[in-house]
Parts: sequence; C-alpha cells; structure tokens
Amino acid sequence: MSKMSTEMMRVALNGPTMGTRWSALFFRDPGFDRDAIKVALQAAVDEVDAQMSTWKPDSDLMRLNAAAVGDWVAIPERLEHVLRLGLEIGRATDGAFDIGMGDAVTAWGFGPEAAAPADIRTAMAATRHPAHEVLEMSGPHVRKIEPITIDLNGIAKGYGVDCLAETLREHGITDALVGIDGEMHAMGLRPDGEAWTIAVEAPDASCRTPHSVLTLEDAGVATSGDYRHWVEVQGRRLSHTMDPRRGAPLIASPASVTVVARSCTEADAWATALMVLGSEAGLALARQRGLDALFLLRDDEGRARGVGAGPLFSEASAATARA
Repeated sequence: MSKMSTEMMRVALNGPTMGTRWSALFFRDPGFDRDAIKVALQAAVDEVDAQMSTWKPDSDLMRLNAAAVGDWVAIPERLEHVLRLGLEIGRATDGAFDIGMGDAVTAWGFGPEAAAPADIRTAMAATRHPAHEVLEMSGPHVRKIEPITIDLNGIAKGYGVDCLAETLREHGITDALVGIDGEMHAMGLRPDGEAWTIAVEAPDASCRTPHSVLTLEDAGVATSGDYRHWVEVQGRRLSHTMDPRRGAPLIASPASVTVVARSCTEADAWATALMVLGSEAGLALARQRGLDALFLLRDDEGRARGVGAGPLFSEASAATARA
C-alpha cells in the first residue's frame, strides 16, 4: 500500500452564517465525501439562524418578540435551550448578562436598522427589569410578563459553534476545530496527538495579531471585545456590548475578555457578562465561579496587559484546557 493511501487528508470547510462565516477543520481518509458533510454543517447553522436571528423577521425569536405580553408562545427545542441558559447566566450575574436588550441594540444601530437618536433616548430612559425577571418558561413555551425585546447576539454564535461540533459527531468525526467569527470549539486532538492551537487576538482594530496562544482539547472558547464592532458618538468609539443599567454601549470596559468553558455557548455568554461587569467585578465573579477567563486591559499608552482567572490563565498564557 502506498504512503499516499494511508495519509489523512486535511479537510477545511466554511460557509455563510449570521452575517459572517462558519468554519470546520478536520482530517479524514482520502475519498471522504466533503460535500455531504458541508451540506449538513450548513443546515445546522441555518437552523440556528432561522430560530434566533433578529435580522430575519420570520425567525422564531422575532415571532416571540412580536407576541403580546402574557401570551404563551411555543418555541423549538434549540431556542428553548439557549433561552434557558441565557436566563440562567443572567441570574448568576445579577443581570449583567441580559438577553432583553434588543431595543437598545437596535436603537444604537447594531441590528438590521441604522441608529436612531429618538430610539436611543427611549432606550436609555426606559425602566428596565432583566430578562430573567420578566420571562417565564414552561417546557417548550415562554411568555413575557412585561414588554421586552429579546436579543441573543451574545450567545447564539457560540451555540451555533456547538451545533457544528454536534453535527460532526453525528457523522463520526470526533477530532476537529469548528468556529464562527472567532468563537471556537476544539474537539479531541489533531492527528499528531497534540491539542488544537488557537490564538487570543490582540485588541487592535487596525490589524489582526495574536496576543497569546491557547492549546485546547474538548473545550469551547469565546472572546468579547471593544475593537471589532462599534459606533462613534461625538468622536468617541463605543463598543457593541450593551450596558443593561444604561440601555447604551459600555463606556468603560476591558479591551476584551476571553473565556474557555465546556461549551462555546457558555463561553460566549460568560465572555459578554464579564465584559459588562468589568475587570474588578468580572474577575471576582470569574474566580468565585471557577471560570477560566483572560481579561485584556489597556494601559495609558494603549498597550494591552493580561489578567487571568482560573487555572488556565492564572500563570501562563498558553495551556491545555480539558473541559
């Protein structure tokens, strides 16, 4: 048998989703049907987008947003799972992670419509109660007990990544690296037996360079930062991450927060929550809950320094996570 016939083939697939692209990297024997698995992966993220998008007027999430206060709404299983986790992390963070910020997200121009000054003033003046206080769930049914607009942008991409991983496992692939727009899930190991290598990006809007490197095995990683999506108001750049206390973008926050967790869904939500809490309160909560989190903080000259929580980031900038 020739050497070529026994070598593993590198398979790199990608496609559109959620305004960006998904990716999958794994190794298979020559002759593997890459087209069939690409179709399955695309279908998986399309299902998430169809249920959770705020850009699709007919999504299940938008149907829930349009429902009258007090009406029970039947929702599909995937949306139910994400809502429950979002509410759970909302309770754990005392509302720092709040999936009920859809009105503010839209008002500030981070949704499908341009920023609207009148809507911004309304969002900032609104009396707010966090989503975990105003959404009730009973099995696959949910209702609002007061007006609220749900937005899942702080968790849906991470869930989409986990769905990519789930799809690969269903097709017998247990070693892979999948991602959506920088949110990643590492499955198993590379063919050489080593963990997957992932860069933590430096918080620089002008270029993409690594700040540090992680090696991950069976774990998800997500980063929330202030340097990729923003609005500029009176010459000041404001992050797309909303402050639930103000109904407006964060004014002072870490440059970025990276979280490693069992799932990319959890990592995505917790990265957003810790970004909102800030370096002091966020680090305290991460350490209290045993989270692996890396905060990148800018000094007066704009240089980033890292402060970590959890065994993965406590001392070294690179380690192997087995969650």
